[in-house]
Amino acid sequence: MVELLWMAGKAFFIALILTPIIRDISRSFYVVDRPGLRKVHVHPVPRVGGVAIALSYGLSLIVIGGLDRPWSSGLAPWKVIPGAAIAFLVGLLDDFFSLKPIWKLLGLILAACVAFQSGLHVGAVFHYELPVWIDWPLTVFWLVLASNALNLIDGLDGLCAGMGLLATLTLFTAALLHHDLPLAYATFPLAGALLGFLCYNFNPATVFLGDSGALLIGFLLGSYGMFWTQKTYTLLSMFVPLLALSIPLFDVSLSVLRRIIGRKPIFQGDRGHIHHRLLDRGLSPRQAVWVLYLVGALAAAFALLASSKVGGVTQGSIVILFCATAWFGIRKLRYSEFDLGRRLLLDPGVKRAANSKARLERVVAALETAASEDEWWDRLVREGKGLGLTKLRWSGADGVREEAFRPGAAFDWSLNIPLSETESIQVEGVSGAATASGDLDLIGLAEILKRTFPGSDGHRAAAHGSAAGVA
Repeated sequence: MVELLWMAGKAFFIALILTPIIRDISRSFYVVDRPGLRKVHVHPVPRVGGVAIALSYGLSLIVIGGLDRPWSSGLAPWKVIPGAAIAFLVGLLDDFFSLKPIWKLLGLILAACVAFQSGLHVGAVFHYELPVWIDWPLTVFWLVLASNALNLIDGLDGLCAGMGLLATLTLFTAALLHHDLPLAYATFPLAGALLGFLCYNFNPATVFLGDSGALLIGFLLGSYGMFWTQKTYTLLSMFVPLLALSIPLFDVSLSVLRRIIGRKPIFQGDRGHIHHRLLDRGLSPRQAVWVLYLVGALAAAFALLASSKVGGVTQGSIVILFCATAWFGIRKLRYSEFDLGRRLLLDPGVKRAANSKARLERVVAALETAASEDEWWDRLVREGKGLGLTKLRWSGADGVREEAFRPGAAFDWSLNIPLSETESIQVEGVSGAATASGDLDLIGLAEILKRTFPGSDGHRAAAHGSAAGVA
């Protein structure tokens, strides 16, 4: 225990001394986080504080006896270093050069693969060793998820570092309770480094973690979770890393789900994270951070309860209580996207309208790139069956073309759409909510056909504009 305290104390003092030095160097070279629409701060703030955490953590591990120290479990604390170093470098490059999301993702995948080769993996489940073709993808997914979860929640002063500190202390306490020395030696130095860094990062912050720090913390915590799973074989205790990281994991999961429902790119930033919602509810940045700290402490209590002997007796109650608490919190955040998702599931009218819009969007994508009238007609015929139509009839100067999707079937409605002075198209369908064409937006369909028809004035104007742009 004395050695653990020495390691954590060493990491704390190194971070306490290095952070202001790194901050001032960063400010001198103007490596700063500038204010913006999604930012809370109003002045540029140095953003490579992760360098101080990486150095303090790495130097603190030197005192554990070097790389040759034996560990009965086969997992030594220093095995987290190779993969974590790559994740840190990916974040540092992003801090300096603003990498595209795909390059950051590939870098994190590489870091996770290196960690897997170092011996870190999801491991056995109920005394059954997972095959490599399952174990490797799960390990990569978990490490990439944990890294991005901490990175996305880094939006307020002290939030990411504080949540990382809570999760680290949770896993350290669980390691002590279960006499898991490798996990205890791996986690406690990070707690000291984060505590030293928070002295400068709490509101009002004079230095930010940057992606180098956030990705490093997330990767290390994901690695600690795998330390834990390789020492436990009960279902509930395997939830300990998930509960310890529950706030960041909830935030990244809600972000992905929210963007999918809102039909936005998954990697596109927005102002809908948990801390943004708390700010929109009237909380100050400092208050929002403290609220999330309290929720994180509650999740830590659930995690420690899950790892205890008491948790094994009441595991069903713990899971139900935690899920109910999480659902209550999500409802209080009032995400409009989830209200829409609920309505899509429960309200048939809204679901039909959404399906109709999605079908018309597919028609637009297919027709607007047609280079000729023949190609336009072929694509329309291909999409017509998906629209639930019974017949298409195109009348023009060259004659009549007709496609019957249900030969001999009766139709309830017919709509004639003029495409140009000499061309028109007639569509037929069947009414009723149970049919695909019964809830079709006919006005929207008419506008799409007129706009995308190669011989129409609108299409020629668009083509002329594109040609002029190229010229």
